[in-house]
Amino acid sequence: MATTSGTRDAAALLVRVTPVLFVLIWATGFVVAKYAAPHAEPLSFLLVRYAGVVVLMLVLALVAGARWPRGRAIGHLAVAGIGIQAGYLGGVWGAVAAGMPAGVAALVVNLQPVLTAVVAGLTGVRLGRVQVVGLVLGFLGVVLVVSSKLTTVGITATTLGLATTALLAITAGTLYQKRFCPEFDLRTGQVVQFFASILVTLPFAFAFESFRLDWTPELVGALLWSVLVLTGGGVSLLFLMLRRGAAAQVTSYFYLVPGITALLALVMFGETLGWFAIAGMVVAVLGVALATRAAPAPPQAPS
Repeated sequence: MATTSGTRDAAALLVRVTPVLFVLIWATGFVVAKYAAPHAEPLSFLLVRYAGVVVLMLVLALVAGARWPRGRAIGHLAVAGIGIQAGYLGGVWGAVAAGMPAGVAALVVNLQPVLTAVVAGLTGVRLGRVQVVGLVLGFLGVVLVVSSKLTTVGITATTLGLATTALLAITAGTLYQKRFCPEFDLRTGQVVQFFASILVTLPFAFAFESFRLDWTPELVGALLWSVLVLTGGGVSLLFLMLRRGAAAQVTSYFYLVPGITALLALVMFGETLGWFAIAGMVVAVLGVALATRAAPAPPQAPS
């Protein structure tokens, strides 16, 4: 009995800690980009990252004897992975490499929770008023956090198109995965998803890049962190959260990422942190707290 109770307590603690770990890990993507950008072209870097994830997850799957997806499940995982991985990362990294300020790119892609809620609502998944207010507050918090970095410099049809593509890709990929393949082995599933991402990204890299990779310690460190922590940890945690919660509520945690990123940039690069950014963090935390509250159950008809 005590063992069962302890197991339940551990499971409950893991559920509470998962979003915190996810936000902390996901926010380090800015640091990775900062270190990697001078030493590699964006799609070339992402291709090596995807290949590293495939190798890592393949080894883990083979050692554990993990179950592999079959039939339509493979196609569903590939489609979701192309959106969440290739479309999102390729769009963001491409937009920033083409001149869009990181703050503007963050603002565009952080429309994802709102867009996810709208699309989910059109398909019959309703959020309560408190959750909707939370989503709006969360986005306002993001605006405040990145406000000091907002500028029209670097905003062109190309960069805006790439950032919008990233937004649409991760929104579609998240909803698709929640609908068609919410349950899968994280090791074998990510082998499928990242292999599909390689196939989609490779033609664009051939067309627009020269596969420049300067194997400096910064680049190697960025790659190792991307494969082992950002993907092995961050993406896996995102998938676990999607299994347990509504897509719009899960993606609301992305609102916390710019604030944590700003704190990391303050510590690691000496970037300034103004009062608007601090206020934005508070508003974003409040928004996420409201957005992730359990929606009230619909009234039962009398029997």
